[in-house]
Amino acid sequence: MTQAIAALRFDPGLPVPLLWALALLCAAVAGFGFWRRARGAWLRAASFAVLLAWLAGPMLVRETRQGLRDILLVAVDRSASMQVGDRTKLADAAAASLRAQASALPDLELRQVTVPERGTEGTKLWAELQRALADIPADRLAGIAAITDGQVHDLPAAAPAVPLHALLTAKSEEWDRRVRVLEAPGYGIVGRTVSLRVVVEDLGHGAPGGTAMLTLRRDGAPPDQRSVPVGEVQTISVDITRAGPTVLEFSTDPPHGEASALNDRAVVEINGVRDRLRVLLVSGEPTLDERTWRRLLKSDPAVDLVHFTILRPPERDDMTPLNELALIAFPTRELFQDKLDSFDLIILDRFTDRGVLPHAYLKNIADYVRRGGALLLDAGPEFAGQNSLDQTPLSEVLPAHPPNGGDGILTGQFRPVVTALGARHPVTAGLAGANEGAAPPSWGSWYRAIATEDVTGQVLMTGPSGAPLLVLNHVDQGRVALLLSDQIWLWSRGHQGGGPQAEFLRRVAHWLMGEPELDEDRLTARIDGKRLLVQRRTVTGPAAIAASVTPPDGPKRTLALAETAPGQADGSMDAASPGVWRVEDGHHLAFAAAGQDNPLEFADLRATADVIGPLVHASGGGVAWLGADGPPRLIRVGAHDTASGPGWIGLRRRDAHLVTGVDTVPLAPPWVALLLLLGFAVAAWRRESK
Repeated sequence: MTQAIAALRFDPGLPVPLLWALALLCAAVAGFGFWRRARGAWLRAASFAVLLAWLAGPMLVRETRQGLRDILLVAVDRSASMQVGDRTKLADAAAASLRAQASALPDLELRQVTVPERGTEGTKLWAELQRALADIPADRLAGIAAITDGQVHDLPAAAPAVPLHALLTAKSEEWDRRVRVLEAPGYGIVGRTVSLRVVVEDLGHGAPGGTAMLTLRRDGAPPDQRSVPVGEVQTISVDITRAGPTVLEFSTDPPHGEASALNDRAVVEINGVRDRLRVLLVSGEPTLDERTWRRLLKSDPAVDLVHFTILRPPERDDMTPLNELALIAFPTRELFQDKLDSFDLIILDRFTDRGVLPHAYLKNIADYVRRGGALLLDAGPEFAGQNSLDQTPLSEVLPAHPPNGGDGILTGQFRPVVTALGARHPVTAGLAGANEGAAPPSWGSWYRAIATEDVTGQVLMTGPSGAPLLVLNHVDQGRVALLLSDQIWLWSRGHQGGGPQAEFLRRVAHWLMGEPELDEDRLTARIDGKRLLVQRRTVTGPAAIAASVTPPDGPKRTLALAETAPGQADGSMDAASPGVWRVEDGHHLAFAAAGQDNPLEFADLRATADVIGPLVHASGGGVAWLGADGPPRLIRVGAHDTASGPGWIGLRRRDAHLVTGVDTVPLAPPWVALLLLLGFAVAAWRRESK
């Protein structure tokens, strides 16, 4: 739109001080004439005025202006909370309506920005508006329209200089119920209780309050339900019964009329860890293996080691005084009867039945294993001798036995070989230097092993001529490991390049103590970003199967697991829904906790004007509920007019323009001024001469 504007400007032909002096002189002369009431005084004053006006140089300035369209800035909220209900649909319809109306107004331009999902930062609507406003001249901005649910987390302290209108994606003010975990530990000690603080809250206008049913689901256990007052913090105690993650889900039944059920549940994952692991190491005689075990266990700060070494058998008498036989007496009753169950692992290293431990105490160890204890027997030549532990009540829980009669000691150079079963078992799978396929192992050699028969456990490693070397077994609720060689110290000394003795012994000990990551038959699930990762390990049968996955808010799905290593299969799938994901393989259950991607965004899921409303009203704008009235009409208003009303929002007229041309000409030609001056002067002379 083009228009011409004219204005008057003066370009004096004399210096301004001189022109003012002349004007004062003319005024004095004219004033004296009026005081004397002289004839023709007014004609003389008119001639003076014409002279002064001519000398002032009046000029006519004509500007040609190009009008600029005003700008409406529209921000469309696309954050996570806008996925609730019909909010996205209402937002799209409102944005389309504003674009159509703006295109029908010749003096209005619409610019639209999107407010994206920002992870844990909430809805950053004002940040997006600020970026867009940096490219918009302030004198062209007619108004701002924010299409949102009203949950904005970066509102400024001061209102904008133009009307800000909030177009809310609901019918009216909403209310919402939520479950919040106020306090929860990340770790818990196995065998102890942890406390969590949880609250059920009602937010918004018209919330019912009263009581709510709070449900606690723990992995696959039956749900624990209790009625709790809304808004009152509850302290809930949970027993940590095993190592590894324990997934807890708190939920409440979604009441009718609330905004969304997405925050009616809260998920917590507590990692169970063992407190100080108590290990009892009894060495039947001083050996190099003893040093290996002691060095390994003492290097772990989480292990409390109780170690006794029998320096000589009871039947041997070398006249050594009793007070010099040991620093402390061997507390057999205290260790093997009173406090036996306090140990997480018992290691018998080269131990021989020579009467140091009565058979009643050895039977206590066997019973300890059956009740869930862990026993490791590091065997040497004594295991094949007359005083073998295989001849005691401990034999009942051993996974292999020495042969009856004959020499059970195998000698000669050999390298331990991981069996096909061992390649699938987490204790020996992937050990550095192990044999793979037809390739022999690359670790150092050993030179002695113990022959066995009647093997009932899992043989993970073999020695000379394929004889069992490492045998593991489950006995009732406990676990037993039998290492049929006393030569592992050669690996620690680096013989022929050594071997992974520290990792090998660590895995054996932790498997015995029931660490979940070393279970040979297990199913695990975890959430990484927005992906559910599932892993299955098995030592029997194929690992690659189809698992059944139950999302928090949907029907079961099937997930194919592909074999990635011997005895191991993995699979993954999208896991966008927050809550507890349940995975089954026909024998095992696994749970994974998926938290909210944006906790700030999901903390309050109401569509409300409570947050953005004060800023809107301070700017002179208005609030429109899209679900009730539909998109509002756009109306142009003046600089001081009301900017909102029922069914419409107002946009200020800014009248911004560009000057496209300037033309300057004298107000009148010089000859016109000369004729007027002479005319008034002659008229004054004639009047005075009469």
